Amino acid sequence: MSVLYVNGPVQNGCFTLAERPGKVAGIRAAAALNALIGARPVVHLWNTATLSGDLRHRAADEPSRRREREEQAIASKYAPGDRPPAGVLTDTAPSVAALALTMVGHLLEHGTLAITPVDVRLCSRCGHMTGVVAHQACRACGHDQTLVARRQLLVFDRPAGQPALERDDFLAAGSRTPAHLLNIAQNTPPRLVLSRTRDHGVSLAPLGLDGLVLDPRAGLHAAVLTAAAGHGAEQPAMTVTENAAANIAAYGLPFRRHGSARLRYALHGRIPYDTALLQRLYEVHRVAPPLQELFVTWFLPLASLRERAGIAPARLPSLLKFCRRSYLARPATPASEVLDELRCHVEAGDMRWVMDARALAHAIAARETTRGSAPEPEKGAT
Repeated sequence: MSVLYVNGPVQNGCFTLAERPGKVAGIRAAAALNALIGARPVVHLWNTATLSGDLRHRAADEPSRRREREEQAIASKYAPGDRPPAGVLTDTAPSVAALALTMVGHLLEHGTLAITPVDVRLCSRCGHMTGVVAHQACRACGHDQTLVARRQLLVFDRPAGQPALERDDFLAAGSRTPAHLLNIAQNTPPRLVLSRTRDHGVSLAPLGLDGLVLDPRAGLHAAVLTAAAGHGAEQPAMTVTENAAANIAAYGLPFRRHGSARLRYALHGRIPYDTALLQRLYEVHRVAPPLQELFVTWFLPLASLRERAGIAPARLPSLLKFCRRSYLARPATPASEVLDELRCHVEAGDMRWVMDARALAHAIAARETTRGSAPEPEKGAT
């Protein structure tokens, strides 16, 4: 196994997937693509090392039960009977923390990272590290006064001339890499602080940095590499939106390679899961439940990999019609030569096939073959 799609870890906020289906777009896209290349199901990744999570759990009766509460919150996201077949993995799981610390150790040995004294700003009320420059207010407690302190921190000094993000960091054959992402990453400071004051995360205490954790933006990459290692995949592709990639890419630069593994990003756009609009479309076009499920949970996530800037609501009617035509044209048995060609496209990150009616029809047939044939549409409906 070489290429494997893994979702960019989803922040474990206060929502369910039924309420916020857009949050699961990366998970659904990764699952659909992995099925097409014959990979077994991959764990769903979740991000639990968040400041908002710290604040929620500080207010809890037993903040020491943080890990248990995070696990319960993730489990509650899924509807009964819709649990991920391979389970879930968080960015603070023991296996992820072990890999992250191993990577940090190697990077320190090779001089890529360093532990060095840095002048930082600390909130004068709660001690939260707000950064290296003055901020208006502490994000942890809201206090507006900070003080300067000198602390030993884990830092990454990007070598002069080394871009934080390059075109080859994306798995996107046949697509143009958004230039603004390269510019955003290039404009990040040459020194990045990779240790943070968080209640929860990959502890850096083993490195002598008590009370500090690895910056979650770096830890997310270790989580993806951990998931890929469980499949023996050397080319994991993290499904992320452009905004997410812009936020994490520079911090992930030292963490995109480990051993023979090379992590790349697979960009997808946001999906307008407007329930009212979708329901009107289903009624107008008399779309039966099997096709509704296919459209929402499978086709739209795949289409979002092609329309990486986001799917406009105005596009939904035409996308639904295209999906329906391909669904009705699906063969009883997908052709092996078409599936072989699809696998090549998927492994290369080439998503142009999604809007090829013949290729999509065979992909739908392959999905039904692996999941069991879907119920036939009701008479007079599709």
